[in-house]
Amino acid sequence: MLLAHLAGIKVFATGGLGGVHRGGENSLDISADLTELGRTPVAVISSGCKSFLDIPKTLEYLETQGVGVATFADGRRGEIDFPSFWTRESGVKSPMVIHDEEEAAAIICAQRLLSMKSGLLLANPIPLEHSIPLGQMNGAISVAIHEAEQRGIIGKDNTPFILRKIKELTGGQSVTANRALIESNVIRGTKVAVQLSKLETGPGCRFPHENASSTCYPNARQNQQLLQNSPTTAAPDWPLPFKKVEGQAEILVAGSLAIDLSCDFAPLPSPIKVEASPRAYTSNPSVISQTVGGVGLNVATAAHLCGARTLLCSAVGRDLSGQIALETLSQLGLQTRAVKVLDKETGKKTAQYVAVNDTKKDLVLAMADMSILEGQSGSFNDVWEPEITRETPKWLVLDANWGVETLRKWISSGKAAGAKIAFEPVSAEKSTRLLSSSRMLGVFPNHEVDIATPNAIELSAMHTAAREVGMLDNQDWWRIIDSLGIHGGARDRFIALTSPALVDQGIPQQALQLLPFLPCLLTKLGPQGVLLTQLLKPGDERLSSPDTARYVLSRSSEEGSEVGGVYMRLFSAAEVVPKEEVVSVTGVGDSFLGIVVAGMTKGKKTLEELVEIGQRGSILTLKSKESVSPRVGELRRELEN
Repeated sequence: MLLAHLAGIKVFATGGLGGVHRGGENSLDISADLTELGRTPVAVISSGCKSFLDIPKTLEYLETQGVGVATFADGRRGEIDFPSFWTRESGVKSPMVIHDEEEAAAIICAQRLLSMKSGLLLANPIPLEHSIPLGQMNGAISVAIHEAEQRGIIGKDNTPFILRKIKELTGGQSVTANRALIESNVIRGTKVAVQLSKLETGPGCRFPHENASSTCYPNARQNQQLLQNSPTTAAPDWPLPFKKVEGQAEILVAGSLAIDLSCDFAPLPSPIKVEASPRAYTSNPSVISQTVGGVGLNVATAAHLCGARTLLCSAVGRDLSGQIALETLSQLGLQTRAVKVLDKETGKKTAQYVAVNDTKKDLVLAMADMSILEGQSGSFNDVWEPEITRETPKWLVLDANWGVETLRKWISSGKAAGAKIAFEPVSAEKSTRLLSSSRMLGVFPNHEVDIATPNAIELSAMHTAAREVGMLDNQDWWRIIDSLGIHGGARDRFIALTSPALVDQGIPQQALQLLPFLPCLLTKLGPQGVLLTQLLKPGDERLSSPDTARYVLSRSSEEGSEVGGVYMRLFSAAEVVPKEEVVSVTGVGDSFLGIVVAGMTKGKKTLEELVEIGQRGSILTLKSKESVSPRVGELRRELEN
């Protein structure tokens, strides 16, 4: 059971369970199976417990351990007996009755939703044609137990002796029955697992006879009512548990940990033309799903799945959402010590993010309440600065949900610890926090932030902010721009390296002008791919390699210049995903950044190779119901070789 749980196996089929031995109230001879099932959340399918055990006391002990017990009706009606291994009957009524595999799967789904730590025993009676009559079996058992007592056979030798004696007394009939029940249990367990998989990969986990409008998502994907009212914590629908983070963190991610709601517009059937996007100022039909996410958690999860030792620094409220978020973090194998929990008296609530998508699952509008991170400047020195000092990470990843003053402290402490810094702009409005003043960022080669990953809208907002605060007019900026040697004919060169449409939008031009402050920009362009724009130092092999020469926008002609040239390369989208295969756009860009930073930490791949791997990981998330696809972990070996 324990190994099955560690491997993420939720349905475990076996022959028979152990139990309380007859006279166990005196001998205390109780099989370890029962204790383990009380603390291991797997569903065990067996033909009850061995017939020679004390079945009533076994059921009582399982109830004490919090184990749910039910028996498959197998075509029968009304109350039925809990099976006694070789026999369909036992004279002891089953606590519950299950009518089919779909109902069993729904029970397992409900157990996982409640994050219960105990398991389930689903008893599957031996096939009728192989069942030994109860009277015959009881007679053989009585003889076997009596002989064991007379010979003083106790402890671990007791069960093997009784089994051998029963085989002898039944003329081998018990062995034939044993084989039959094992085969039957495996078949039943397989059917239950199939139904459970359908529930977990379908639109939701629906309980029997439940109203079609009430969808219950397994574990962390509860519906809104459960999130507001349930007193329990929840965990994500992943193959759990993940390997825990051990050793010093290579990557420290400072960002949001939030409850994500994704609202996919689902217009009702109509004889007239159906709109592709929801209408403003009215209610729209939609399919709403819920996950635990946030930019910080998503980036950390992707990096962790790729094998990088990762620590998330964030904050949650002392509320149900925060409880769910922390439980999810633990289940993912990430430590929670650097997540500050704010009491209700502070008025702060766990962050929430709501995305409204059109029928193609493209984002139309998003609303985010990340205010819990915006006023944490006073907590930085006591809570998070010690983590940077202790871990000395190779990379510090910041998202823009922090307030300006806190961002400034993160950057200063990260550079002091020798970390490289990556910046995820999050949104157009928040992306400008990094460029709120000309003092925020240094100029290459004394820059503060090493890499940034805006989308086209965020890039434009950052460029506008830099211009408005005078960052594109200062002397140091002009020194770098002049050294690039870009003069007439630049537009044609931009078009050759990107596309006329991107140049008309001003994307390569804006990226170029931000390079003195952000010397590596990975601009995410959705179906158009990713644009890498980077300042190269003198001596960078890409300046002279025939394979990369066509991507060099310009070379510095100044002797002794700190800049070797500008590298600009447009990576086409890894895959054009059909509309019907898009599940959620939430976390796609975050997955990309987490994979790229994990790869840079390992140091085995070039940046160009990491961009392509990161794009493939983003596609996996685009097709997943989770904020970061569990399949991102499949890229780990590629990053390490």
